[in-house]
Amino acid sequence: MTLSIQDKLFHEIIDGLQANPASISPKFFYDELGSSLFQAITHLEEYYPTRVEREIMQSKLSQITQAIASVDVIVELGAGNCEKVRPLLETIAPKQYRALDISADFLETALANLHHDYPAIDMRAIAADITQELSFPDLQDQRILFFYSGSSIGNFNPPEASRLFSNLARECHGSGGLLIGVDLVKDIHVLERAYNDILGVTAAFNLNALRHLNYLIGSNFAIRGWEHYAFFNQTLDRIEMHLRAKSDQLVSWPGGHRQFFAGEMIHTENSYKYPKATFLKMLQEAGFTQVTAWTDPESNFLVCFAEFK
Repeated sequence: MTLSIQDKLFHEIIDGLQANPASISPKFFYDELGSSLFQAITHLEEYYPTRVEREIMQSKLSQITQAIASVDVIVELGAGNCEKVRPLLETIAPKQYRALDISADFLETALANLHHDYPAIDMRAIAADITQELSFPDLQDQRILFFYSGSSIGNFNPPEASRLFSNLARECHGSGGLLIGVDLVKDIHVLERAYNDILGVTAAFNLNALRHLNYLIGSNFAIRGWEHYAFFNQTLDRIEMHLRAKSDQLVSWPGGHRQFFAGEMIHTENSYKYPKATFLKMLQEAGFTQVTAWTDPESNFLVCFAEFK
């Protein structure tokens, strides 16, 4: 029997909650409220990745567009509010733009605003889980630019990231490429500060995952009984985000439950940080034949165009 998408998500969530330690996929951050909270995070002084990536894209835009040349379609992964693609739409002017994200309602609104400014470009919103295999059979004859910004690739562990790169390389069908942003390894205090902002927006973003799960699976998480906890794991070169129980509590959902004890944690996100050489090698090993890279003066962040040539 084939499971519906809703059934698959239900089982994925339950499997994560019953695991030891418990976990929630970061894709469940992104309901409409979670997407809005993440947009707020990108404006925080502590959260440098979005700001530094934007500065690289602005200062190196002519070099980036020259490297990309012309493409027929831009496929943006994790498109969010569809704002980061604007410079590429201006300079490359593709015939088509496809925006992929897991939060369909937020995406539709964002795409409508974008299409108003670029009516000549055929635009489509696609609700998709990019942790699954991606396929675009109708684009086989098109030169595709996959665009994945914001260092969201850090949510994948390195083997998962490599599989995604190989998937995208195959979907290019020997033409086109991937423009991607990634956060680099740096001072631990800079990293931890970025995920523990003084206003508590990141904490609200993390806690909202529980509210979203209550909606998706009918669970009864008492959100005030949990707290945000984030730190840099130096052994694995990743920021880890967790939700930590403030007290003992029983969490139930249709057909099951789990007892959480005070101090017990649910792992909600990893954000891997890479040395530049390691990341470039991963792209090349995935099948891209040439990689061009740009960084900021402090080498905090990296933007790469991986292509077939």
